[in-house]
Amino acid sequence: MAGLRLMAVHAHPDDESSKGSATMARYATEGVRVLVETCTGGERGDILNPAMDRPDVVADLPGVRVREMARAADILGVDHHWLGYVDSGLPEGDPKPPLPEGCFALADDDEVTGALVARIREFRPHVLITYDENGGYPHPDHLKVHSASMAAYEAAADPERYPEAGPAWAVAKVYYTHGFLRRRMEVLDEELFARDGVRHFEEFLSRFRGRPDIMERVTTRVECAAHFEQRNLALLAHATQIDPNGWFFAAPVEMQQRLWPTEEFELAASRIPVPARAEGEYEADLFEGVDPYVDLPVGPEARTIAGTWFDATNSDATPSEDPR
Repeated sequence: MAGLRLMAVHAHPDDESSKGSATMARYATEGVRVLVETCTGGERGDILNPAMDRPDVVADLPGVRVREMARAADILGVDHHWLGYVDSGLPEGDPKPPLPEGCFALADDDEVTGALVARIREFRPHVLITYDENGGYPHPDHLKVHSASMAAYEAAADPERYPEAGPAWAVAKVYYTHGFLRRRMEVLDEELFARDGVRHFEEFLSRFRGRPDIMERVTTRVECAAHFEQRNLALLAHATQIDPNGWFFAAPVEMQQRLWPTEEFELAASRIPVPARAEGEYEADLFEGVDPYVDLPVGPEARTIAGTWFDATNSDATPSEDPR
């Protein structure tokens, strides 16, 4: 797969390890250049591992998270870059408090889009991974990543926009990553219950009650079971953010490989033709149809022709228009 490039845009360090990381590790092993673009430093994240809730860690949390991210990237075999914004934190309470001044979620939209356009034009990815319109979950930084990623996907291909950011580049395909599927968690929970009589994912699954399963939106399933151990190790590298004794690791790697050997994505936008598939059939490769030796046209010819985002919001729009 020489010559292919994949960029994954994430909100915080650790997001890259919990959302599509085995897929990235697989592609990196196969010769794809993979870049994780992390928008914030995770400075306002809570410490979720009791063993790391120590005064020395609290005092240097931004530095600790930088070092954790470097270890995770090394484990996955990917390149990494910080976009340079400050974590917004997750507002809690009723009413929720205002977001802190200077945070990523409050950053000027045009500025953030321009920063991502510059990164896209420099790295020239064929495929871009980001979050859906709900951010995966409604953290303000995740929502910002979605809107900025989709705006940058459009703008990067337009030479008249952000000319200071370098020559225009047309990304072939954009995918939303869908890491937390109810169906997957139910399959694993049933197997664990049969094994030891404990509902390990009961609390997590309770959050899905009354809501549709995001599996209904999945278009693409990438087989990457051989890299599930890397996924676990990358998550554990973010020691402040993951409890090694928590529910996240309740299902052994072997069980996950046997019962659910894939990671799931949704094709949001494509500038190349996408074959029609019957219901229940899935694309198996994010780079399907991509020719690394043919650059797509830019400017007015950089047309988005397929994808769920395109279908929902852009069916009558030209690529230079912002359907939001």
